[in-house]
Amino acid sequence: MALAAHDLALLSPEVSLEGNTAFDLLVAHPALRRLGDDVAHAPEGQPAWNRAELTGRLCELSAGADGALLSAAMSVVLDAQLNGDPVAWVSARAATFYPPDAAACGVDLSALIVVRAAGARAAGRAADVLLRSGAYGLVVLDLGTSATLPAPLQGRLVQLAAKHDAAVVCLTEKSAEEASLGSLVSLRGEVRRRRETGLGTGYAYRVRALKDKRRGPGWVVQEWRRGVA
Repeated sequence: MALAAHDLALLSPEVSLEGNTAFDLLVAHPALRRLGDDVAHAPEGQPAWNRAELTGRLCELSAGADGALLSAAMSVVLDAQLNGDPVAWVSARAATFYPPDAAACGVDLSALIVVRAAGARAAGRAADVLLRSGAYGLVVLDLGTSATLPAPLQGRLVQLAAKHDAAVVCLTEKSAEEASLGSLVSLRGEVRRRRETGLGTGYAYRVRALKDKRRGPGWVVQEWRRGVA
């Protein structure tokens, strides 16, 4: 169990170092917590799929064959840009988003930093470097299928997101029944797309929280998008 200590010198001398030391320290001293525990208060108001909801967290957004993964991701990118936050998109795949579609949604491509990485681990290390600069409010990792990130790397991303008030969103292609990237993921959402009658080529997508350490799972948000002609 990884621990973060504000000041180990403040530990009470009565704390026993026998047995399960990590558990004893957590119980005996409130300044210690498990890495990945989300101690921030839930945002006020209703849940929303935006940058404010994801700030300070390592998040995962998943979708299967019927998903709208890139649409939901670009929604957060646009929200961050509208609030003046620089955004970086790190792709671990050969294929990535279609720039004209992103521009049609309102995304400023000239202000979007795009990084191509050779695999999920390289993408995670690139995100580490970007976050350490303190310059980015949102970093998206497009990881694709069968992606894994080592726990130490996830831990660094969690700490950097909290330190720099940034959001880290990992995009994965998997079903809701498949395991998430790891226990350090603070929020995992599943996105699904469905056609709506009367919308022409438009469609709706829904993001459902499968895991949320701040609000609790189960909440759903829906957005509308214009489809291709």
